[in-house]
Amino acid sequence: MTFSDTPAIDSHAHYGRYLNADPLITAFSSGDAGLVVRRAGACGVRWTIASPLAGLLPRGRTVDVAVANEVAFREVPTVPGLLQYVIVNPLQPRTYDQARTMLKSPWCVGIKIHPEEHAYRIADHGEELFAFFEETGAPVMTHSGCPNSLPADFVPFADRHPGARVLLAHLGNGAGAQGRVDLQVRAVQAAKQANLWVDTSSARSILPGLVEWAVKELGPERLLFGSDTPLYDVAMQRTRIETAEIPDAAKRLILRDNAVAFFRLQHLPADGRAPWA
Repeated sequence: MTFSDTPAIDSHAHYGRYLNADPLITAFSSGDAGLVVRRAGACGVRWTIASPLAGLLPRGRTVDVAVANEVAFREVPTVPGLLQYVIVNPLQPRTYDQARTMLKSPWCVGIKIHPEEHAYRIADHGEELFAFFEETGAPVMTHSGCPNSLPADFVPFADRHPGARVLLAHLGNGAGAQGRVDLQVRAVQAAKQANLWVDTSSARSILPGLVEWAVKELGPERLLFGSDTPLYDVAMQRTRIETAEIPDAAKRLILRDNAVAFFRLQHLPADGRAPWA
């Protein structure tokens, strides 16, 4: 399989051990940082922005997010091609100060929140979170589409906090709304401040026409490539964009240029060589 020469940026990744009742799914969906980056490199993804699964799982349990962040903060800069999301959990307030500190480092390029794994409703905690996003000016990635994270629930907070910039994960995920596939796109359209984006990291992206429809509705500038690796196969997710029935210029925006702008990565070399290594 050959890919275009676009040095892609994966805006949605993880690393570590996935937890599932089925040991085979656990094995298939797990991967250390080195494996995640090797798989990315094999399909022309030069930078991967990841959060540690240890800070998210098991779902709804008391996970020490700050410890997982600290481990990631030490490991990520040693792995060429890897960048870090610092995870913020409003139920663990010390992660706010931790994020303020870590975001000063060049390899920590954004904030990750996950209302589903951390078991809180964005409708209940959105005001404090969006105020924090606006304070830091950092780009934010959030899970979306499930009961605690319905895309429409982000819109009022985005409207009240124009300085926040939030990437809604999982184009087409509608697990919290009878399986609807348009939730993320409609939320991006509804945001009055134009400060919401959507990534392609969903199993629903394999639906014929979904990516193409999203580009038509939003324009390619509002979509970012994401794989959700190692839960999903990064090469498969890239292939979906490569073979989409959209112009090549739109593919480059989705695969790379939009992430450069959203995460302010203009200073990083395209080949994934870390200047801090």
